[in-house]
Amino acid sequence: MSSTELPSVPPTSVLPKAIAVRVAEGERLRSAGLPGVTLTVRSRPPAREGLQPALFVHGLGGSSQNWSALMALLDGVVASEAVDLPGFGDSPPPDDGNYSVTAHARAVIRYLDATGHGPVHLFGNSLGGAVSTRVAAVRPDLVRTLTLVSPALPELRVQRTAVPTGLVGLPGVAALFSRFTRDWTAEQRVRGVMALCYGDPGQVTPEAFRHAVDELERRLQLPYFWDALTRSTRGLLSAYTLGGQHGLWRQAERVLAPTLLVYGGRDQLVGFRMAQRSARTFRDSRLLTLPDAGHVAMMEYPETVAAAFRELLAETTTGTTTETSGG
Repeated sequence: MSSTELPSVPPTSVLPKAIAVRVAEGERLRSAGLPGVTLTVRSRPPAREGLQPALFVHGLGGSSQNWSALMALLDGVVASEAVDLPGFGDSPPPDDGNYSVTAHARAVIRYLDATGHGPVHLFGNSLGGAVSTRVAAVRPDLVRTLTLVSPALPELRVQRTAVPTGLVGLPGVAALFSRFTRDWTAEQRVRGVMALCYGDPGQVTPEAFRHAVDELERRLQLPYFWDALTRSTRGLLSAYTLGGQHGLWRQAERVLAPTLLVYGGRDQLVGFRMAQRSARTFRDSRLLTLPDAGHVAMMEYPETVAAAFRELLAETTTGTTTETSGG
């Protein structure tokens, strides 16, 4: 093993059991065993029969909990499920250690094929936006509509504020950062993440902050925490370099599903300037711009995002395309 690589991760069967993951009121968790991966799925019991299914895919370092507020607001609109990608949230690492965008997309596709829930209203944030774009491009039969919140699509000029996150994917950097921050408390780490991801971290309630700290303390106990984060970052950076039919922008051009694009004006990880390019690239797109939002608009302005999604459903019936601004 190279000195720049992280230590090997023990088999899932011998990993220590961490404290229980949080389940909000009205939610339930279950485990879905699939070829090569086991996914934890967070869901809300449908408010009534006959609702179309929706699937939510979180971003780098996130989990299905990132969608709890939006899912609750869509009760009665869709039957909501959110997955923890392999190695994140409460899902164990993939059997083959593959954290590429393609591997994450394959896990989502395997879940939809196994459950027969497709076509779904597919939601993705950040890394989950890249994953969802790939799913929609290669398996259009599985996607009814696509909603992307600050999707992590390649940028020629990356924002300086996003550079440190990208560096985590370089060999040895995560291990170095882990040692350097060994004495940081979970509270310090969460404040740093919220300062990076929220347009206004002051809007985070004390209860939400406490929940985030509890979740990070839980995940820091997992021996594969840094490995999953590092390899997924590396996988995203690798996807940025792919050309031809496998390039994310080329795949975005192939998406047939009506698409809602949500971009935050204060996003420090995905450039706000990418909003117009995305709107031009996705062939059937609606663009929602939130000037005061950061990288996780579905957590910062869930009511606005929920309203925009309801409009998407109405617009797909009438066939109109609109651009809106909120915040």
